[in-house]
Amino acid sequence: MNDELESATQAGPDTAVLTADAVASEGSAGMAERALDLLQTGGPVVALLLVMSVVALAIVVLKIWQFRALRVGERRTAREALRLYRAGRSDAALSQVAAARGPVAQAVARAIRGQRRGIDESMVREEVLRFGGDVLEALRSGFRPLEVIASLAPLLGLFGTVLGMIEAFRQLEQAGSQVDPSILSGGIWEALLTTAVGLAVAIPVVVLLNWLERRVDALAHEMDSIVTQVFTEDLSGHFVDEVEDEQNYASGRFAAASAAAGR
Repeated sequence: MNDELESATQAGPDTAVLTADAVASEGSAGMAERALDLLQTGGPVVALLLVMSVVALAIVVLKIWQFRALRVGERRTAREALRLYRAGRSDAALSQVAAARGPVAQAVARAIRGQRRGIDESMVREEVLRFGGDVLEALRSGFRPLEVIASLAPLLGLFGTVLGMIEAFRQLEQAGSQVDPSILSGGIWEALLTTAVGLAVAIPVVVLLNWLERRVDALAHEMDSIVTQVFTEDLSGHFVDEVEDEQNYASGRFAAASAAAGR
């Protein structure tokens, strides 16, 4: 194939383009033929695993699109609004998150509106928790099918391997005294093929599922943390002041004791 491309390149650019297209077509046809051979060799178990892989891929693509549409990774707007609100600029904080699409910003907007209207804090918290729960439930939809595929694919692969081994030993028994080692070896590799396909389907699904779950858990923590800060005060500055006062008091006591000892 490389020799054909080299000779076509020497013949002329048009011939090289035609030859490259022909080689690409042959490569695509070869891949399709290998996939068909794989499907025929693995049987219905491999076919089922391929269908499960397509379903898992579709779910992952839809979840990624949903996460991007909801701006799940957006954090800066909500944090800036919290800073403005704690500085006493509630109007500016509310305008900061009013048009934001991120779940964290929307939760902060609900909390600030409730505080400005003088609604009881417990009622505001309940409403924000309801909103957050609905968002998280929507983001977690589709995770269960991915969990089923991730756990079922290796089992299906193992099941196909067992069936293949049974068939291989059955053929070996039928051969009787005229045993051909190729019968057993061919049956074994065909049987192990289903296990390999099952693992190839399960491993990426497990990785992607854990990544999606981690993003949802991080969003839940961020929503809970920022909304809680709307109803509380930042005590880090007060703590620093108290520590400084205690240090100054201890320094004064030490200086007074040193002066008294000197006299």
